[in-house]
Amino acid sequence: MRNHILTLSLVGAVACGDDGGNLQPDGAAPLPDAATDAAIDAPPDAPPATCTPAAMRTDLAWHGTNRADLTAWLGTHGCTSAGYDAARKPVALFDWDNTVGKNDFGDAITFYMIKESKVLQPPAQDWKATSAYMTDAAAAALTAACGTTVAAGQPLPTGTNTACADEMLSIYINGTTSATAPTPNAAAFAGHNYRYLEPTYAWTAQLLAGYTHAEIQGFATAAIGPQLTAAVDAVQTVGTRTNLNGWLRIYDQVKDLIAVTQSHGYDVWVITASPQDVIQTFAPMVGIPADHVIGIRSKTDSNGKLTYRFEGCGTVADDTQSMITYIQGKRCWVNKIVFGDATAAAMQRRPDGMRQIFAAGDSDTDIEFLRDAQYRLVINRGKKEIMCHAYYNSFDRWRVNPMFLQPRAAGSTYTCSTNACKNEAGVSGPCRDDAGNIIPDLPDSVHP
Repeated sequence: MRNHILTLSLVGAVACGDDGGNLQPDGAAPLPDAATDAAIDAPPDAPPATCTPAAMRTDLAWHGTNRADLTAWLGTHGCTSAGYDAARKPVALFDWDNTVGKNDFGDAITFYMIKESKVLQPPAQDWKATSAYMTDAAAAALTAACGTTVAAGQPLPTGTNTACADEMLSIYINGTTSATAPTPNAAAFAGHNYRYLEPTYAWTAQLLAGYTHAEIQGFATAAIGPQLTAAVDAVQTVGTRTNLNGWLRIYDQVKDLIAVTQSHGYDVWVITASPQDVIQTFAPMVGIPADHVIGIRSKTDSNGKLTYRFEGCGTVADDTQSMITYIQGKRCWVNKIVFGDATAAAMQRRPDGMRQIFAAGDSDTDIEFLRDAQYRLVINRGKKEIMCHAYYNSFDRWRVNPMFLQPRAAGSTYTCSTNACKNEAGVSGPCRDDAGNIIPDLPDSVHP
């Protein structure tokens, strides 16, 4: 077992006033890259004439042998390999937040919406409309803090009403009501499937409700653009909450890896638990077009405005709030959009030889689409489930790399054999490999 393992381009599609009527999908799902006639006519084992795989940059630091290992992995199914078929390109998948870049783009848009008074009053001033899993305590806390004088569908003055802003931030960041709420420090969400949904991630998309795709893309540019050039460790104040993150970066190493992967003839996609509109606005910065981004996809109403509900996948129907691109949902959406499976079977792992070749991620939300891949890169952020699998390193096909900016120091041993993984009910238990074997406890061995 091996244990080491600006140019912004505004482009198309994601989450108000959800009246439940005349909901429309965001649009036809993009398909993998279309084949050219030349590629179709070429023999399956003949690489395309334009195949010129690039080398990964040697001036960008990678941990251990990761650069060489990634290069070798890409070559196994790339355009110079026997049997390469340009009509059916091998697939590579990248998570976005803290994989392609440093820090969280979803946080950035959430903080912006609250700071700039963009969040709209929900229908009938009922905050439970914003999330099917919001508790009575959280809804009451928001009503008490934000009031009922603002009409439904109108912006709440969270830029000046710091009590409202602070309550939203407590629910979003801490997952609880604030210490000053009618029921202080109460759970904000309950009843969800822990493998389908993180309610606070979903709430980011739901707080965008009431706006068009174009409006959300404009907000994303205003929120995120300045943070890409802000000083490292820049912070901001929202409401009365200080020291909230105020900077973002694209990792040069991952941007280079994406370009090299594409040069090897792979069909490269982003799969993210941030809102669709937000990430597809910035994906062209790393050479990935907007139609190759899969994020939280909210339904729109008859006026083209995003609602609180999401597009469905697999066994989960449209117009519900029960699953986003999160853990099992990431697998489902990859199978639906990248591989064209619109059936209930999209929830399940596809057969061998019919899945992605390479995947990169950093968090437990990424674990299922990484496990489905043949080769996996994990950015070490200390997330228990994904690190147990990465360090277990089944078949020597996982690699771990420290964060490229501000890497974390070594952590304690992961208790993989007892409580590092969670089931659908959120109950902690042992992590298991694909054969059902319990993964042993493993040290955190990849760090600066």
